[in-house]
Amino acid sequence: MTDGAEAPSPRGAAVGRRIGIGLMYGLWKPRVLGAWRVPASGPVILAVNHSHGIDGPMLMGTAPRPVHFLIKKEAFVGPLDPFLRGIGQLKVDRQAADRKAITDALGVLAAGGVLGIFPEGTRGEGDFASLRAGLAYFAVRSGAPVVPVAVLGGTDRPSRLSPALPRLRARIDVVFGDAFEAGDGSGRRTRKALDEATVRIQERLTAHLAQARRLTGR
Repeated sequence: MTDGAEAPSPRGAAVGRRIGIGLMYGLWKPRVLGAWRVPASGPVILAVNHSHGIDGPMLMGTAPRPVHFLIKKEAFVGPLDPFLRGIGQLKVDRQAADRKAITDALGVLAAGGVLGIFPEGTRGEGDFASLRAGLAYFAVRSGAPVVPVAVLGGTDRPSRLSPALPRLRARIDVVFGDAFEAGDGSGRRTRKALDEATVRIQERLTAHLAQARRLTGR
């Protein structure tokens, strides 16, 4: 491992989930729909749209299982560094091929854990319009099913403290979709196979987001 850090801890992620539950339900009003669609055991990838700054913590507090998120390395500063590591989160360098992050993420899945990914890479419109190939790589390489997740609400009236946060006590809808296989069943990991998987994933995520908006009226 390039920086000597330990592998992400399942126990730490479980602690993070408890913290997320307390914070998210204490500060906002989550409404969770379809959490039963997340497989109760085995490796799973949660693919989450990214429209405001609490999407990661919100999923940590509302998902039915502890989640290890791939989080940009810029967030691991000061006291947040040991805290995020302690709750099983994964630091990733988005500007380079981060071998440690890849190894850690595949390790989470190999151990039957839940990996959380923002496939758009950065916070923006949250509409899955621009996907990176990382999600397809992890899904095809591990064989783990992908569960699309839409986090909706709170962007119309941001917090006074930060435009990246919804106002306190705002209702946030978290909608889990049906799990699906990203690969074509052949087990191929070629560039063409990954490109095809990326298209397949984008279609499923976009369709889920549209359905979630219809369901919630967002």
